[in-house]
Amino acid sequence: MTTQQDISTDTRYKWVALSNTTMGVLIATMDASIVIISLPAIFRGIGLDPLAPGNIGYLLWMMLGYILVSAVLVVALGRLGDMFGRVRMYNLGFAIFACASLALSLDPLAGGAGALWLIGFRVVQAVGGSMLTANSAAILTDAFPAGQRGMALGINQICALAGQFLGLLAGGVLATIDWRAVFWVSVPIGVAGTIWSYRSLREIGARRPGRIDWIGNLTFSAGAGALLAAITYGIQPYGGHSTGWTNPWVLGGLGGGVLLFVAFCIAETRVAEPMFQLRLFRIRAFAAGNLASLLTAISRGGLQFMLIIWLQGIWLPLHGYDFERTPLWAGIFMLPLTVGFLIGGPTSGYLSDRFGARLFSTTGLVLVAGTFVGLLALPVNFSYPAFAALLLVSGLGQGMFSAPNTSSIMGSVPPDQRGVASGMRSTFQNSGTALSIGLFFSLMISGLAGSLPDALSSGLRAQGVPEGIAAQVAGLPPVSTLFATFLGKNPISHLLGPSGVLDVLPAHNVQVLTGTRFFPELVSGPFHHGLVTVFAAATVMTLVAATASALRGRHHKA
Repeated sequence: MTTQQDISTDTRYKWVALSNTTMGVLIATMDASIVIISLPAIFRGIGLDPLAPGNIGYLLWMMLGYILVSAVLVVALGRLGDMFGRVRMYNLGFAIFACASLALSLDPLAGGAGALWLIGFRVVQAVGGSMLTANSAAILTDAFPAGQRGMALGINQICALAGQFLGLLAGGVLATIDWRAVFWVSVPIGVAGTIWSYRSLREIGARRPGRIDWIGNLTFSAGAGALLAAITYGIQPYGGHSTGWTNPWVLGGLGGGVLLFVAFCIAETRVAEPMFQLRLFRIRAFAAGNLASLLTAISRGGLQFMLIIWLQGIWLPLHGYDFERTPLWAGIFMLPLTVGFLIGGPTSGYLSDRFGARLFSTTGLVLVAGTFVGLLALPVNFSYPAFAALLLVSGLGQGMFSAPNTSSIMGSVPPDQRGVASGMRSTFQNSGTALSIGLFFSLMISGLAGSLPDALSSGLRAQGVPEGIAAQVAGLPPVSTLFATFLGKNPISHLLGPSGVLDVLPAHNVQVLTGTRFFPELVSGPFHHGLVTVFAAATVMTLVAATASALRGRHHKA
């Protein structure tokens, strides 16, 4: 029988583990973002207008459902990996992911029913993806010696983060072929990855048999679900307000989520075998690394969504791109960010094995904060080389942070806690992405609400739109305008379409209103005001994260 020591010294196995787990987390994170760019094609394919009254919920859950489930489940799945085997949970996750991808591509329904089919199987797909991400870092930590662990985790985690941006590009390309192709692409990868993982990965890590903490699982899942769902609905308009933060259901979700988290923390201190090892936060490197990871994920998520809106809604149309083509080109023009990830991550991971995580992770976050300041200094209609340079530096900085930070977190915990530690790390990262959407969309919507209505009303009236219709359109919630640009639609055509005014205005005015310059020039001032607020908040968060990273201290890797 092969012993743990024999397998640990098998140099071939560790590279097999790295290759398979990297493919697993790459496809899992790509699918988290691949639908964002392809949403217009998906909703056209099922015959549903996502911006019609009552349908924005479908849109939000298509975007956020995967992220919410990932944020809620990864800790429990990491704990189950510690108990029953990390490779076993990882293999099962690949199989679930592949089956859900196939079901998504075979959606037989249309309209709201078709959207619910997609949302439901996206949730199932997220369960499989969570099993991959929750256990991949622990599998690698088991397989690699401490001197190579940072490099291995760096490659793995940077590919996971790069997958979020590659998903944007892949979604744009595949959606031009067929909306089902967005889901087809995951099927062969999922099947091949499942077969490969079952045949090649082995249980070599320390297992910790025990009982499932049902109270902890239920209170954590319910609390996280309530909080993140409330944040999701908080960005929707309510009762004449531009956002829904006064909605009693949103307030109830926030309050209920907090109370459930309090109950969870109390329960975890009293059960014999808790799912969430609160004592791990006594380890300074673990606590500081996860705090930095949470804040960085929030700022990174805000950057991703704001850049998409900036490119799709303003910059690309100003440079002659039709709104329908902007989703694909936004993914292409954001590639420097991904390139920076791919360069910075493995390099800093390798160097951090020799010189420690603190220097590289902290320096990386300082670079990211500097790029936010640089983006603030750019005009709305920027020069692309300057923009691309800032994205490249931001990607380098995020890569410099992520790989050493992950290695530091995973190397700071006892070997039998690596599964739950990996899940806790993923929870902070995924929760940060979900929180960023609610936070930064709310900041942007609040910024637009103060100045967009007047700019929109005066601009429409200047092109002959009757005052009543102009006032009605200007009074619509800014979230509709934001989502229209996000979905690659001409916002003015969408906003004026129901009134029929485009059918009676002179052809010249219609051409101006529906052209590629009218809306971007109209909204650039209000948008920049909101952008200043968003990127200023992101800068502060990143600097706080850098401070936490600098305070992580030194530790000996397990």
